[in-house]
Amino acid sequence: MALADLTDWLDEQSRRETLWFAKRLSANDTLANNTHQAGPYIPKNVLFTLFPSLSRPEDENPEVRFSLRIDSHGSETREIRAVWYNNRLRGGTRDEARMTGFGGRTSPFLDPENTGALVLLVFPHEDNGRIVCRSWVCRNASEEDSAEDLIGPVEPGKGFLWSPEIPMGRDLVVPLSGERSRCWLLENEIPEEWLRKFPSGAEIVKKTLEFRPLHGEIADRRLLKRRDCEYEIFQSVEEAVELPVIRRGFSSVGEFMDRAQTVLQRRKSRSGRSLELHVREIFLEDGLSEGKEFSCQAESESGKRPDFIFPSSTAYRDPCFPESRLRMLATKTTCKDRWRQILNEADRIRSKHLLTLQEGVSENQFREMTGAGVSLVVPEGLQNAYPGSVRPHLVTLESFIRDIRILGASSRYGGESIAAEDES
Repeated sequence: MALADLTDWLDEQSRRETLWFAKRLSANDTLANNTHQAGPYIPKNVLFTLFPSLSRPEDENPEVRFSLRIDSHGSETREIRAVWYNNRLRGGTRDEARMTGFGGRTSPFLDPENTGALVLLVFPHEDNGRIVCRSWVCRNASEEDSAEDLIGPVEPGKGFLWSPEIPMGRDLVVPLSGERSRCWLLENEIPEEWLRKFPSGAEIVKKTLEFRPLHGEIADRRLLKRRDCEYEIFQSVEEAVELPVIRRGFSSVGEFMDRAQTVLQRRKSRSGRSLELHVREIFLEDGLSEGKEFSCQAESESGKRPDFIFPSSTAYRDPCFPESRLRMLATKTTCKDRWRQILNEADRIRSKHLLTLQEGVSENQFREMTGAGVSLVVPEGLQNAYPGSVRPHLVTLESFIRDIRILGASSRYGGESIAAEDES
């Protein structure tokens, strides 16, 4: 199928009164980890919204069966079982929802090579009284971009429930008031200037540090906890700014579309810069000096700006500075197809580090990355999502910072260590 088919598919599905669920497949969803519970994890509140009859706590492991059509891969159709494993209500340990019945590795949903891929599930279509779900497993970054142009960015571990009937694709999985953490800002807690002009990513990250200082926590935990907090702050401000506009209504379709595009572009901008901003703050907290021990968004070559260069862009541009003592770090929320983008950054640095929040990669994907000289930096709390054979080769953010400190101590640019090495 050509990419145009996805565009047509998105248009067709948007014309129906449906609910969409989008997520990125983790290694625990596919067979990348050889798990016995293969099949996409679905938050309970989402599955209960899609199938209200599934919310039967009086029954043990209630289920609903439906047909799933995978339009991205030749319209393959399977009979799927949606189940709520609820034995915790009876003294057990499980309280989660999953969909099973996809088959084996030949299924696009279970193929290890689709770990990290964006999938779309559209409910419900009726076919002779049967519930039929239409789905699409994105096959490349271009398809993911096309999907996210419609629904907004979808990050690892954060499912997205959406309906074309909801103005501007507002996420239905906004925490209910009783579940909101202290990071959710009520309208009277939001700075007035933020209501007049939406805050920048840096401003939201600064507010996140007030709520999640996390002194004493390792860098990996600080990063993950702050990202969750920052996302909630962003959502709360977005709701306070956009809901009054929605309630006032629009005088034309063009006005509505302009506003919708503003919302989507803001979400994309936040998703693209957030990780980099958080990592920069952690570097500063951990004693790395910007401009001396790292440079952020500095030009390495014409038109090339890696997220981070170590020890500095000045050292990088000095042809006498040893290449063996240079490092670079790219930050990408997902890396399935996008890791190749960093290969042409910082030409002097052959071995490149990539920090990602993707929940797993296949063994083949990892071999391809390492073969190209890419080392994965994965926060400690996400490493269990990777295949067992891959985990020993992953770098934590904490250990990466430690290595940078050691490298800096022995080769501080302009210091005696480099001079002594050159003389020898």
